[in-house]
Amino acid sequence: MILRNLLSIPRSILFYAAFYIGSVFFVLGSLALMSIWREGFRAVVRGWAGWHRLCARVLLGIRVELENPVFKPGVLYAIRHEAFFEAIDMPWLFRLPVVFAKAELMSIPGWGKAGARYGLISVEREAGARALRTMLTEARRLIAEGRPLIIFPEGTRVPHGERRDLQAGFAGIYKLLGLPVIPVAVDSGPLYHRTWKRSGVIRYRFAEEIPAGLPRDDIEARVEAAINALNA
Repeated sequence: MILRNLLSIPRSILFYAAFYIGSVFFVLGSLALMSIWREGFRAVVRGWAGWHRLCARVLLGIRVELENPVFKPGVLYAIRHEAFFEAIDMPWLFRLPVVFAKAELMSIPGWGKAGARYGLISVEREAGARALRTMLTEARRLIAEGRPLIIFPEGTRVPHGERRDLQAGFAGIYKLLGLPVIPVAVDSGPLYHRTWKRSGVIRYRFAEEIPAGLPRDDIEARVEAAINALNA
């Protein structure tokens, strides 16, 4: 265990160097392509997520396992959020996901512009009704293209072993979009949510689909229980 912890330091340094230096080229490539070649641009975004997965596997010794995976359009995936791992991993895990993202992320130079073009939907928690309508209109447009919709209903990263109430906006989006929900538990925190990252297995556990139209208390309770299934 001591040797494993010591090895995490040089492994993490190599990971940070490889992933972030490589990310510069992916961002530049996406900016160069996003206005002239949509498919190429999307391939670069997926390639960036794949590069992250590869760096995690080779340099950190992190493997990814999927339990009962279900990939389909026309649903809202509600995913537990413990680390940046799953946020970066979405374009690799799903095909062209549409992700509800915090508005601050969209202000990152270069990355924010590319994210908006790819299909990230900016969520402003204090936004008024007009901004909410615009957000939902954009979500419906992208869903109509057959793309899966992703939300982190806790609204922020939550340490492994802790539980937090879901953000109120989740139930509102669920109701207004009228989509079924597939909750996904993930246990990335113990390995990835730290400066010196550890080797091991990160699991995604897909729960049973929850139908549209449930009352707020019911949908929140069912989603909260499902996304915390690995939160031991």
